[in-house]
Amino acid sequence: MKMWKRLFLTVCVLAILVLAYWKFAIPTHRVETHSELIMLGDLDGDHRWTANDMRILDAFLKDPFAYPDDVARQIDMNQNGLIDEEDIQLLRALVASGGDPYAAEDNARAKGEPFPRPREFYRYVTLAEYHPRPLWALPYPLAGDSVLKWLPTLHPPVSTSSYSKALDADIYAEAIRFDRDWRKREPGLLPMEREYAAQKLARMNSLQQQGERYELLLALIDGVEDAETLTERNQPEFPLKILVFRDHLRDTLKSPVYAAFKEGKQPWQAVMKVVAGYLHTDLGLTYEFETLPPPRNLTHLQNYLQRSEWQYYKSSAKDEDFRTLIAFAQHDPRYLRAVSRTSRKLADMDEMNHNLPMELLFREALRIKGNDKKKAVGLLDEAIRIPFLWVKSIPRDQLPSSLALDNFLLPGNKEDGFDKSRHWNVFGGICLYKSPQESLDLALKREMQDLRDGNYSQDEMREFFRDMIADLNGIYYVMTVSPDLLNSRR
Repeated sequence: MKMWKRLFLTVCVLAILVLAYWKFAIPTHRVETHSELIMLGDLDGDHRWTANDMRILDAFLKDPFAYPDDVARQIDMNQNGLIDEEDIQLLRALVASGGDPYAAEDNARAKGEPFPRPREFYRYVTLAEYHPRPLWALPYPLAGDSVLKWLPTLHPPVSTSSYSKALDADIYAEAIRFDRDWRKREPGLLPMEREYAAQKLARMNSLQQQGERYELLLALIDGVEDAETLTERNQPEFPLKILVFRDHLRDTLKSPVYAAFKEGKQPWQAVMKVVAGYLHTDLGLTYEFETLPPPRNLTHLQNYLQRSEWQYYKSSAKDEDFRTLIAFAQHDPRYLRAVSRTSRKLADMDEMNHNLPMELLFREALRIKGNDKKKAVGLLDEAIRIPFLWVKSIPRDQLPSSLALDNFLLPGNKEDGFDKSRHWNVFGGICLYKSPQESLDLALKREMQDLRDGNYSQDEMREFFRDMIADLNGIYYVMTVSPDLLNSRR
């Protein structure tokens, strides 16, 4: 019996030693790097450079932003982060040489022209990393009759070597992307959509005239996201009316009655009477805020069932989903531009800093989760609460006073943290389990309860409006984003 025990122990020890050697001594298991070999310019995936690649390139040039990012990266032949004339010339040279990169190189050298070595047309791309889309840097023949009247004044970028040049390159690419999207969507816009689009176009024109390039870029990105993701068609009018109510909440913050409340000359009821009036005129809803009940009926079984479903989608998010979303937030140029707009304490009264970054995050979450809105909301709900503690290791006196510390990757100012991001996502998500009307009702009751608990103070009144604006932005966007529009671009 002892001999069998010794034999068993010996086998176990040997197995552990073999496993340890396999895990720690063999390099392929010590360093797990998952990559794929990319053949630049091979647009049809047949591992050759042929006339068919040129046909795909010609189609891409006619409608570049209708193609996914990986096609654009394939076309960036010189790997400079731009889609420019040299990329087209290089692919044409390869096709003209019968797909032989050595012959193409010899032909270029015979003319005294520089040409990449054949090996440079192949790239190992790490699958775990985020790879930004190259910027459009070619002339735009449709600029002359663009809805952006100033588009002809922009010139194709030749470099992104300085901050100013990089900003101009982003504006050029985003303006063309917006123009392409506008031409597709404009004929089918509904009247209310057209009215909001006119307001945004007017703001773009104003920013361009003022030379506010950074804000112009964000306005263009915002317009692109509207055109590529949102539609009111085949939906009830309620979500778009929510934007009217949101704008009236912003107006209320600047109204005489709110100023009088801050000075102690008007009671809180006077401010909420204005809000109730807008609820009635904008949405046809009647609310008595003095007698508004608590936000949740704990005796209602449906609340628990829907909460369980919500928790399921949150818990089902995979580690790889989080890594992909975090990589996007760390490296996507458009998101980084949007999330960098912060302001000093209490300067973002209208909640302008959160919405665009949350739209971009939600769009990426939808892409990761196959355009399933419930799964995307669940993924964001979990990701928003991931604490990036390394930010807190930086001395506070070395950080801008506007910087949110609890989660550096998310939009928001220091006083908000990720609070407004969660408001945006949670009340947007409730629409999927209930309806926009029920989500709005719950939001009003929730924010009113906070105001009541805060004894109707000026600080709590301010946050009532700011929280409601974040809630309404999420309700509108989550409801009106269309998977069909997203699918048409992939």
